Amino acid sequence: MSDVNPSLNDERPTSPETRIARLEHLISTLRIADEVARQGYLISSSELADLMDVNASAVTSRGDHWSWRNWVISRVRREGNQILWQLEQADQPKI
Repeated sequence: MSDVNPSLNDERPTSPETRIARLEHLISTLRIADEVARQGYLISSSELADLMDVNASAVTSRGDHWSWRNWVISRVRREGNQILWQLEQADQPKI
């Protein structure tokens, strides 16, 4: 399973406008993930799945601690029937 929206990996030729729109959507997604991490917000499995653009079962099947792009995802606790997750910025190598 890919961590990237399949439409972003589409090899068919697209217009510059479509490519820019896809990149803008990607940047928006990454900014939201960064804000969630910086603020220490806890998000549900379905919210995390929406952020990652995957099915919620793909989130819960990964285990309690894993990486996605620039973040480490940790299962924090269960509240009722919801699992809550925390995103933390992964260590970034200095360029």
